[in-house]
Amino acid sequence: MAEDHYDDAHIAFLEDIWGAGYLSPGGPEEVARVLDGLDLGGAHVLDIGCGPGAITLALARDFGAGRVTGIDVEAPVCAAARRRVRGAGLDDRIEIRQVAPGPLDFPEGSFDVVFSKDSIIHIPDKVFLAREVFRVLRPGGWFAASDWLIGHDGPPSEAMRRYIALEDLDFAMASPGTYRAALEGAGFGEIALTNRNPWYARVGRQERDWLTGPERARLEAAHGAGFIARQVTIWTAMVGVLESGEHCPHHIRARKPA
Repeated sequence: MAEDHYDDAHIAFLEDIWGAGYLSPGGPEEVARVLDGLDLGGAHVLDIGCGPGAITLALARDFGAGRVTGIDVEAPVCAAARRRVRGAGLDDRIEIRQVAPGPLDFPEGSFDVVFSKDSIIHIPDKVFLAREVFRVLRPGGWFAASDWLIGHDGPPSEAMRRYIALEDLDFAMASPGTYRAALEGAGFGEIALTNRNPWYARVGRQERDWLTGPERARLEAAHGAGFIARQVTIWTAMVGVLESGEHCPHHIRARKPA
């Protein structure tokens, strides 16, 4: 089994930045933007890369999904998600499964919506991903996701290579063109890709300044001085590739034809 990248210590740090149960930027507001215009009322939703479960919980509690299945490859985040779901008393509507990388272990046409928040960056083969999402969706179902993309095809710049190496999280960034071609090839229609770089370039600078500002002493006491120093290095590198536009988070939307 692969090494867990998101252990309890890493989860605690990311939650310190982004809120309880969130391992990527934007909190509930960004989730709402990814889902803008979609009606989840009564829907069966698959949450790919559910992390510690705050979003999975919100899909049922706040967005009205009838049933949510959250999947992740790492044991610590699945354990945290199960605790969160149990604490909310929503075990009857939410299931958390730890899965192995590879095909989605669900029959064809299982879900009304497939959702993911900044986790499919860890899946290298976007063509395979698109085909699997298409397969498990019911006709007329939606794929609604956000992901961290690279702004071009071909090799990353030296600055981007350094940033990805510093993250050490098995990032497999693809370009908007690669995503669009994968979705079209799988059979999706109504494809929309929305560049969120201007938003996260601003927020990323704020996060870096927060890490290096008055909160730093508290963060070092909570997470360790060495750990925080490493995060400052990572955030500084990330801000550089955000400001260049090479690192370009996107919202992704596509529909399986009815």
